[in-house]
Amino acid sequence: MRTYDCSLYLITPPMLDPDFPEQLKAALDAGDVAALQLRLKDVADEEICRAVDLVRPIAQSRGVALILNDRPDLAVQTGCDGAHVGAEDLAPGAARKVLGPGLQLGVSCYGSRDLALRAGEEGADYVAFGSFFDSGTKETGQRADIEVLSWWAELMELPVVAIGGIDAQNCASLVRAGANFLAVIGAVWRHPEGSAAGVRAMNAAIAGA
Repeated sequence: MRTYDCSLYLITPPMLDPDFPEQLKAALDAGDVAALQLRLKDVADEEICRAVDLVRPIAQSRGVALILNDRPDLAVQTGCDGAHVGAEDLAPGAARKVLGPGLQLGVSCYGSRDLALRAGEEGADYVAFGSFFDSGTKETGQRADIEVLSWWAELMELPVVAIGGIDAQNCASLVRAGANFLAVIGAVWRHPEGSAAGVRAMNAAIAGA
């Protein structure tokens, strides 16, 4: 199996509190973070655009890619670095057409090898597998087997993201299996000592894996 470096892929909380910009700055300044996904469900386009305008300069000024969940069209419109789509969103090929060749496309593949292979064929820049553990933020749907990470890492060059209930206590096996990125929400935003401590704890756990 190839040896991978592994980085954090932060996902925003379901709701952005007024102090979220300061929490975000603290998190991104605390250690290695590769990407930030803005994920807001069941809100108007205007609210999504306002949120992008709020977080984009914070992320991009620190070299952190801003990925918009669900909406490739708004990702293009608002200056994001890419978009992430799932089974209920645009198909990967259609999302790639909207984004064009220059923006990043991520695709949720749950535990499905077929979905991942199809996503790669249709222009995804990374695939995401999960949920691996119970999540306190999102209802756990399909559970992925950790072996899917090892399978992908052995066969494919395309980066892979692990998602779902990941924290500093349980992430080591995912890192060892070949995950390029660990997508986390609660491990950072719900850390009892704040978002910066959450990032530091995750990076320490990754390094120790």
